[in-house]
Amino acid sequence: MNPRLAAARALAAVLSGKASLNSSLPAQLDKVDERDRGLTQDLAFGTARWQPRLDLLAAQLLQKPFKAADADVQALLLVGLYQLFYSRIPAHAAIGETVGCADKLKKPWAKGLLNAVLRRAQREGEELLASMERDPVVRTAHPRWLQKSLKAFWPEQWEAICAANNAHPPMILRVNRRHHSRDAYLALLAEAGVGASACQYSRDGIVLAEACDVRGLPGFAEGWVSVQDEAAQLSADLLELAPGQRVLDACCAPGGKTCHLLEAEAGLAHVVAIDLEAKRLTRVRENLDRLQLDAELIACDARDTASWWDGKPFQRILLDAPCSATGVIRRHPDIKLTRQADDIPALATLQGELLDALWPTLEVGGMLLYATCSSLPTENTEVIDAFLARTPGARELDLATEAGLRQPHGRQLLAQEGGHDGFYYAKLIKIAASRG
Repeated sequence: MNPRLAAARALAAVLSGKASLNSSLPAQLDKVDERDRGLTQDLAFGTARWQPRLDLLAAQLLQKPFKAADADVQALLLVGLYQLFYSRIPAHAAIGETVGCADKLKKPWAKGLLNAVLRRAQREGEELLASMERDPVVRTAHPRWLQKSLKAFWPEQWEAICAANNAHPPMILRVNRRHHSRDAYLALLAEAGVGASACQYSRDGIVLAEACDVRGLPGFAEGWVSVQDEAAQLSADLLELAPGQRVLDACCAPGGKTCHLLEAEAGLAHVVAIDLEAKRLTRVRENLDRLQLDAELIACDARDTASWWDGKPFQRILLDAPCSATGVIRRHPDIKLTRQADDIPALATLQGELLDALWPTLEVGGMLLYATCSSLPTENTEVIDAFLARTPGARELDLATEAGLRQPHGRQLLAQEGGHDGFYYAKLIKIAASRG
């Protein structure tokens, strides 16, 4: 299959609200030649990254918008525009190959439309985009609701956040303490000719000068190292783990933090890792197996403690709550297409429900670390503020890190170009059982 067609079909599912790229793209990648898979991924992710900008440009070039049934043609047009403005593909090839895909969609009428619009974009696109730069959606390539939210919450940083969201993320590794120190693994990378440096905040983190195939990293198959963003790595140390503790990792998939907890403290008595979907736990088990670690995995709704909790209290809980993922847009640019403003209050409600449900499973004197990969205080400090107000036995603890910005509650890490993702942490201690 033509990589442009594969990328457009994956994107059409996203535009139609039926999927994310993580779910729609793999099936399309299976249909293209192996040598074209990298191009297909770039076309899909790159088009999603710049979609808010490209979509407004397309609206200027089209006489009328596409019908809902023609989301595939719309996606193909966006893929064509991405090639013209954000790739090194020659314009004649970008246009010709993209137009040719219309036949495979069984919509021959679209060939003339795509050809005319893309050729006009080649001639006039730069001038049109320049004339639209005053619109912050065009300038930042973020949907209007999100651009406005970021500007309202982060008036000094919002444009830098948008720039970081649009940049390609660095490849960051987490060294397995059970095998090597970070300095020792940096030496192994140097011997292998891999450029790398230590992360600023995570004691186990290494940022690579260039992304590479993990299979070529020293000891990857043996579990010496994993891929994980620096911000996500902070949870293991912030939890203050100690031998003999029972630990709960709630909403654990894909398991990076679960594995890090076990790497960081070999003497943990028991780790329970739960996630809503059983199929997501398959990836968690694969990660544990590669690292030769073990945890009890349970597929359940974390809020329904009667269905999974054995009544034995936990000394530590990591709640990596479901969120808008607005802090990791650079890794999942289709978030710009799939998230809507209405999602945020609903997510905040879910986050509060999870806190309320898990709090009784924590022993008095135990700690709960609340985390999200959101950049929006609605899901972060505001959720913690509301929880503390309704939970007399909860108190907030300081976080032992200089990463991010201190908030009324917790710390907010904002996405950094060349550095960590956007993330939020708050740490709570249970000073008394809840009064019922």
